[in-house]
Amino acid sequence: MLALYHAPRSRSGRTVWLLEELGAAYDIRFVDIVYGDGSGRRDPANVHPDGKVPALVDGDALVTESLAVALYLTDLLPEAGLGVLVGDPARGTYLTWLAWCAGELEPTIFAQMTGAGDDPRAKAGFDAVVARIDAALAAGPYLMGDRFTAVDVMVGGTLAWARSVMPPSAALDAYLARLNERPASIAACAKDAPAADRQAA
Repeated sequence: MLALYHAPRSRSGRTVWLLEELGAAYDIRFVDIVYGDGSGRRDPANVHPDGKVPALVDGDALVTESLAVALYLTDLLPEAGLGVLVGDPARGTYLTWLAWCAGELEPTIFAQMTGAGDDPRAKAGFDAVVARIDAALAAGPYLMGDRFTAVDVMVGGTLAWARSVMPPSAALDAYLARLNERPASIAACAKDAPAADRQAA
């Protein structure tokens, strides 16, 4: 069985959501991490070499970094239809979106949140990110058109978390609402924290 090392209220929540979308059999191993505000601690039980999340264990394989985990899982479970197989012309677009999420979207979002986005170069990068999202949503209900994929989990999960720094957009709000209404998204939110924490809330 797949084992996911996960910290509540972190970006690895996207991986829980993806596992739910895939219908995979998996076990969540809750671990502590050091959060961006300095709270938390590095957990010796965490198998991630940097003490972060997500970390996925599949037999003898250890996969870390959100986008690598997403690619690994969609290749492992192609029957779910959330990835794009090698040889499909859309594979390039799929890989591009995944890499763009880690290489462009996330750094731009962090710059906005920390105030570094006021730099002219950072502002241009943010404008380019917004334009790319707007163009994709104008073309289809999902980022790859009519087809919901792991790209929507990774990019959509990031946009939901960072909605406050994005400009007003009815299309983006409608997109995030579609994602939030998915049964797998709802199930993932319910599993985000250990049962004891959920009961205490």
